[in-house]
Amino acid sequence: MAYSKRKLFLKRRLRVRNKLRKVNAGRPRLSVHRSNKNISVQLIDDVNGVTLAAASTLEKDLGLVGKCNLEAATKIGATIAERAKKAGVTEAYFDRGGFLFHGRVKAVADAARDAGLKI
Repeated sequence: MAYSKRKLFLKRRLRVRNKLRKVNAGRPRLSVHRSNKNISVQLIDDVNGVTLAAASTLEKDLGLVGKCNLEAATKIGATIAERAKKAGVTEAYFDRGGFLFHGRVKAVADAARDAGLKI
């Protein structure tokens, strides 16, 4: 049975998310989504089902509209860490969401760590 790339991606995403749910100790989840043109990050509280903070290259005030390179990913990581501090969050689990942990996804995580968010 041959799976499409999309089905394999969705299986990976669910596998990662289910593992995070097992070890979740009340910490929010830092979820990353990237496309070819944009990258977005959300800090999600799974217990209450609410988004605590979000950052995206689609926000005009960041000046990154349509950019999805390492520089933009680094800026998004620093922005989400700053917004997480304002929301009172100091540590979170990193949800790569089916994407490989390298390149832009890794840049977001590293920038968030450097800005003080414990991942």
